[in-house]
Amino acid sequence: MNLMVSAIGQGLLWALLGLGLYLTFRILDFCDMTVEGTFPLGAATAVTAISHEVSPLLATLSAIGAGMLAGLVTGLLYTKGKIPSLLAGILTMTAIYSVNLRIMGKSNISLLGKPTLFNGRFMTSLPQYFDSVVMGIIVIAIITILMVLFLATDYGQAFIATGDNPTMAKSLGIHTDKMVIVGLMVSNGMVGLCGALIAQNNGYADINMGIGTIVIALASIIIGEVAFGELTLNQRLVAVTLGSIIYRIILLVVLQLGFSANDLNLISSVVLAICMMLPQLEQHLNLKKSILKGVRPHE
Repeated sequence: MNLMVSAIGQGLLWALLGLGLYLTFRILDFCDMTVEGTFPLGAATAVTAISHEVSPLLATLSAIGAGMLAGLVTGLLYTKGKIPSLLAGILTMTAIYSVNLRIMGKSNISLLGKPTLFNGRFMTSLPQYFDSVVMGIIVIAIITILMVLFLATDYGQAFIATGDNPTMAKSLGIHTDKMVIVGLMVSNGMVGLCGALIAQNNGYADINMGIGTIVIALASIIIGEVAFGELTLNQRLVAVTLGSIIYRIILLVVLQLGFSANDLNLISSVVLAICMMLPQLEQHLNLKKSILKGVRPHE
């Protein structure tokens, strides 16, 4: 029971990563590799600030700001520097590695004995592992509501139009470059927030904790889409969170079957590959059934 609660809590916290990437990957149609650097950047910023006696709330807000700056750099490289989206993200991600080392001063920092958002009086009064569940529900609810309200505005519709058809958006007077930059800033701000929360929940920040995070984010998105099928945009935001929880439960089951924790990245890649192939397989089977139904009357 405790392990399941822990998996749900982790799924809720990591869902921020999926929601952040969803903005760029699905809505803006922008392949943003920056997240692999932004996630540890958020963790490094928050943990370093807390270790210097900054309040956990202000430290977490500073992590959001750091993430937004990383998104701004990628956006400027893409829109003003005319560097392809994939390469722009990789360049920023690579640079952030050195920035993280500068921020932390070493490869990892522990939060042992330091205050965090997870060891306040209310959180410590909860049953074991329920702190991450409660924190995850609160943060995800706030972020999801803000995203729904934002996308319903004229500015949000212009944001969606930029991803759907940039040429048409430009003809309507939408500043697509500005939309891309804002989208990358918001997305990476959310990823920075995720890194800050995960680091505080784990009790440390490590320079290498961003490796494989884009696979985790994609898994949340793809699993949510595969599991719940055709949905409205607002429903898809909720599906990403549920996909993140399902993904964590899948990892828990795999570990319970005796697989090593060292194989988690391999397992994550396999799970993501399978989920991405399922819609194609389903489409193939439906097509085959349709052909067979069409052939039978002539037999």
